[in-house]
Parts: sequence; C-alpha cells; structure tokens
Amino acid sequence: MRDLAKLYQIRFSDTNRYKKDLVWQVLCEHYFQQFIPHSSIVLEVATGYGEFIRHITASRKIAVDLNPDSKDCLPEEIEFHLGSATNLTMIKSESIDVCFSSNFFEHLPSKEVMDEVLCEVWRTLKPGGLYITMQPNLRFEPGRYWDYYDHVLPLTHLSCREAFIKAGFEVTKVVDRFIPFSTDSKLPQHPLLVKMYLRAPLLWRFFGGQFVIVARKPTDNGNGQSPSDDRRSHSGKGLQGGL
Repeated sequence: MRDLAKLYQIRFSDTNRYKKDLVWQVLCEHYFQQFIPHSSIVLEVATGYGEFIRHITASRKIAVDLNPDSKDCLPEEIEFHLGSATNLTMIKSESIDVCFSSNFFEHLPSKEVMDEVLCEVWRTLKPGGLYITMQPNLRFEPGRYWDYYDHVLPLTHLSCREAFIKAGFEVTKVVDRFIPFSTDSKLPQHPLLVKMYLRAPLLWRFFGGQFVIVARKPTDNGNGQSPSDDRRSHSGKGLQGGL
C-alpha cells in the first residue's frame, strides 16, 4: 500500500503511541522475553514504530519495515533496513535466532505473498530458530477486524497455523485468545494492570482478540529449504517489493 507513513500518522496520535509503548514494554518483559534468550540475534519484520524491538533484550537487534518513519523511532544500536518482508536479502541465511512480527499478516495482499514472507523468514532463521507472531483473530473479532483501511488478508489462529505448517515450521504453541484486539480498548492499560492481566490467563478467554503463534524451524531440515522454496524456484521469480 502506498503512503504508509501518512496512514499511520492519521491512525496513531502521539498519545496513542505513548500508551502502546507502555503496553509493549510489559508484553516484552513479562511474556515474549521467555522465548528469547538474552544472547539471541532477533529480527523483527514490519517493525512499525519499534515497540517490540526496542523493549526486547537481545545481543543484536535488526528491524525491517516499508515505512521510512520507522528508522526515526529506533535507537542507533538497532540495525534498520527499509524494505519488504518478501525480500530479506540484506539478512544472511541461517543467521537469526528469533524472528518476530505483530499485526502484520492482515496487511498482506494475498496468501501467496504470506507464503513468500514465511519462506524468507525460514531462510534467515538458524535451524531450531523461532518465528513468533501476534495477530488479530478474525474468529473473535469479525467486525472490528475490517475497521482498518489496510486490513486485507482474513486470518484466524487456525488458518495461520496451517500456513506455518505448510511452510515447514513446527508450531509449538498457539494461544487463540491473548490480549485485547486493540490499544483503543476500554480496558485499563496501566502497566501494573497489564502485568496482572498477563498473569491471569482466564481473563484472556473473555477479553483476548489477538492470537499468538510460536513456530520452530526444524533442526533436521534436510537441504535447508522450506517446502515453499520449491514453489518459488519453479515460478522463476520471487515477489520482491510486492508488499
């Protein structure tokens, strides 16, 4: 989509971004960090304003996004690349311990493009590396899912799980209901209350509108190729710049 920077300037006020940042700090420290050793090399695709990559602890942090404004939100120690998640050629193969993305797949124009993203992430991950994603769940938010101009691809936790398995990943964890759909939620967002929410999974069943998937690249992956690689190589071209 064109004019991403303009769209996100309209959608996220300074106040909204500040609230989101506080929530993400708690999410990173008290949930996502459990999957990410401090010695990890972490890649975030579709980094946005960097709420995840800034707050997670890792030995090396790399961010990729199509929005040029993203770079201005990141400290110098985070390596930033302006580009598409379908073309991660700036990242060496099998060099990443953990890849992360949040609220990303629903913006893709097709499932074929999602396949390309999964294939590229697979290539960058070390054997045994993880791809962690958090996404709005169409199953539990069928109305609000479409309230955003750039939401295109319909996904539930089950359809996304299938896509990961199709790409060759081992899905090790699926949380179908995690945090509320949006930071625009009327639920309290004070960091202490968010921390309490994370400690009470029973509440997730009532308020969760987003899902989490943790998927692993197998260590015995044969020739090192994702099953999707065959499809792409036979087509004779990738989808560079296709997002």
